[in-house]
Amino acid sequence: MALVGPPNSGKTTLYNQLTGLRQKVANYPGVTVEKHLGRIVLPGRDTVEIVDLPGVNGFSARTLDEKVTREVLEGRADGIRAPDALILVVDSTRLEPQLMLVEPVLEIGVPTLLVLNMADELAAREGEIDDAALAEQLGVTVVRANARAGEGLDEIREFVESVAERGPLPPRPCPVISNVVSTGGVSLPVVDAFAARRRHIREVGEAARYRPPQPSVLSQRLDNLFLHRVWGPLIFLGVVILVFQAIFTWAVPLMDGVEWLIAGSGGWLADRLPDNWFRSLLIDGVWAGVGSVVIFLPQILILFLFLGILEDSGYMARAAVIADRAMYRVGLQGRAFLPLLSGYACAIPAILAARTVEDERDRLATIFVTPFMTCSARLPVYALLIAAFIPDRPLLGPFVGARAATLLGLYALGAIAAVVTAFVLKRTFLKGQPSSFMMELPPYRLPTPRSLGLRMVDRSRIFLKRAGKIILAVTVVLWLLAQFPGGPDNPPAVEDSALGTIGKVIEPTIEPLGFDWRIGIGLVSSLAAREVIVGTLGTIYGIEDADEGSMALQERLQGSLDLGAAVALLVFFVFALQCMSTVAVMKRETAGWKWPILQFSYMLGLAWVGAFLANWLI
Repeated sequence: MALVGPPNSGKTTLYNQLTGLRQKVANYPGVTVEKHLGRIVLPGRDTVEIVDLPGVNGFSARTLDEKVTREVLEGRADGIRAPDALILVVDSTRLEPQLMLVEPVLEIGVPTLLVLNMADELAAREGEIDDAALAEQLGVTVVRANARAGEGLDEIREFVESVAERGPLPPRPCPVISNVVSTGGVSLPVVDAFAARRRHIREVGEAARYRPPQPSVLSQRLDNLFLHRVWGPLIFLGVVILVFQAIFTWAVPLMDGVEWLIAGSGGWLADRLPDNWFRSLLIDGVWAGVGSVVIFLPQILILFLFLGILEDSGYMARAAVIADRAMYRVGLQGRAFLPLLSGYACAIPAILAARTVEDERDRLATIFVTPFMTCSARLPVYALLIAAFIPDRPLLGPFVGARAATLLGLYALGAIAAVVTAFVLKRTFLKGQPSSFMMELPPYRLPTPRSLGLRMVDRSRIFLKRAGKIILAVTVVLWLLAQFPGGPDNPPAVEDSALGTIGKVIEPTIEPLGFDWRIGIGLVSSLAAREVIVGTLGTIYGIEDADEGSMALQERLQGSLDLGAAVALLVFFVFALQCMSTVAVMKRETAGWKWPILQFSYMLGLAWVGAFLANWLI
């Protein structure tokens, strides 16, 4: 069974109500569009599989979502057969434009249920519709629903049960959803067909005695405020600061708690295992690898909580309109602003959040430049090097010190690199006609806790499952390299290990930057996670429990690096993509290795050149 409907019709909310946590997410083969598959458990019967198709306004296949939806409905999508029945969800407060999907859906020729969602709002704002007359006009069963409150679910389940009792339909020829309308035996071109179809839908609405709801006075007042030329951007800036503060600051106690749990559970396990290579592998490799991923989970949850609130409330569409005025000059859409902003916390959830960007070129450009935003994993590296090499002296009186200015400069350098890269990308690899930014502003609504909770659980599951695999593999490999050639029972000194050999092999390539083999090892280990370099350098210099505030580590770095090399290392971390989790998510979101390899190579080359210039000039 397939769930189909326009964007902002409440289709996904209904899907979550029907399936609960009995759902999984994958990608359609060869594309980045997600495939949401869930199960509806029927009393005393087998389960029914339901697919939540991307929200579309038509089947012209101009966008990737429309192409995927059309292929699924026509039975031409790999890995999923043609649906036995359809549930078409529309927003009853905007009925006429949303009914444009009805005719092409009915052409498929399978049992279809039309769900008039948000019926509570229709009644509350004095709108009317004759369900029976509408059902007669369209030849389908019609049900009123309020997906957020769970109203109408019993009638929908009855339809599902009736289809299940009837059993799968016999094989049918592949239908073709027509882009033209035949009127009086004459096939009209697409533009004319659209105006025929619009007229027919209007006639259906009149026959069903549809009366649109009264405009919401509250929505009009909020739009007058949120879309105001002066107050709108100021409110938007306040929202941005709130989201940034939540991701960057409020998550810290939760992250500290997760880190404490990981460290405590790791210590508990270590105390109960014999002191051998297996304990070292489990605790130093596997457990540390898992912990380096799980620690970012609070940021993931907070980010998608705010994104869910902004999207479900209707404000996200307004924010995109406001941000589009500035983002257009760079070559990006307004929707790209929040993903880029969330990149200051972590690039992984930011890349996932780029799904809100509809245009594929703009989405790829957003994903490509997101790692330039200074994520929280860079802060330990910045803090260590700035404390070791930048004197703590006032720069602008008591307001700004030299260290704070250096940190702000690193943030600004990353943001400038993102802007310039996006500008170049949209005029080279991702060149195309400027995408028109058009969007129907949805009404304001209160998000439901259930919908937000399911969204957070779904995103967290995806993050842990996909990013965790790569980061775990990398940390285990690094552990193995540090144990040989002596072996796990007799590990060699770091400089004599395979990891040390790697550092010495790459030393000639980083020597022009002012780095030695020790920094080389740190750069290799930081591929697992950027902040790993701090602990790695502590191990190399023989300093236990080293962190960014370790005075002993700062002193050792001052003895092995000069100021030019230290600044070069800072610049290197501004530009380089030292995070395999990000590469893994990038590969997943772009459905291949082409863009991750290009992104990693470009950022690495830019980092080398930037570090070389910094070391040469200072």
